[in-house]
Amino acid sequence: MSDMVEAPALTPAQYKSGYKPIWCPGCGDYTVLASVTKALAQLQRPPHEVAVVSGIGCSSRIPAYTSCYGFHGVHGRSLAAATGLKVARPELTVLVASGDGDGYSIGGNHFLHACRRNVDLTYIVMDNHVYGMTKGQASPTTEPDWDNKLSPGGTGIRSFHPLVIALASGANFVARAFSGDQNGTADIIAQAIRHPGFSFVEILSPCVTFRPEQRDWKNLVHPAAVEHTDDAARAARRIMTDDGFNIGVLYAGNRPVYPGGAVAAKQSVADLEAEFAL
Repeated sequence: MSDMVEAPALTPAQYKSGYKPIWCPGCGDYTVLASVTKALAQLQRPPHEVAVVSGIGCSSRIPAYTSCYGFHGVHGRSLAAATGLKVARPELTVLVASGDGDGYSIGGNHFLHACRRNVDLTYIVMDNHVYGMTKGQASPTTEPDWDNKLSPGGTGIRSFHPLVIALASGANFVARAFSGDQNGTADIIAQAIRHPGFSFVEILSPCVTFRPEQRDWKNLVHPAAVEHTDDAARAARRIMTDDGFNIGVLYAGNRPVYPGGAVAAKQSVADLEAEFAL
């Protein structure tokens, strides 16, 4: 008879730090945080094998609220830091937490090329169509006719469509979730982490402070009509014609994942050491 005792299963609470979140009451990011910890508990990855990277913004506070390794970088540069981390330490599960301003505006170019490189990491963007931390400016995903004090009458600028951009740029997994569906969002995040390559999850996360009308999103979201596809052309047609509130996995591709850069880096170091030894 074996004397080995099986370790107890990790719970979502074990992925939370002792810091209390300071988001506005009613912010969707509270439930996104809960969904992230539930997804990690589903996967049973120990916290020390997970790294959460972020930039600047309300959503970017998430690393501090987990017990995983965390890196809080500068505005828009989270994907650059996360890519370097994953290539150097491929054994880690790397998550990136961002918002629509941090991810699609100043970080937009990094977004395109992270999709293109297809490094095995998961990019979670909490999209509320507004800059919440800096008092309600229009973001890249804000509706062009949204009237507010900072953009009277609206910006008149066409909204950025992140799912289309992700698919066209080469993301290997594209999904949309809603923060009001905590368990459903956790399931999608877990699928994204399991899927090889660059996984992109847009989470509709209402900002009840500057966009109180977003409380109605709970009545607008609905499951995607059909199962996800690995055909990029079919996925593009679906994403281009949806109403912005389809929830679920929309594309799961099979592109080759970016090769083991850590192996190449180690080889380069070995070559340099040998050269200088001569």
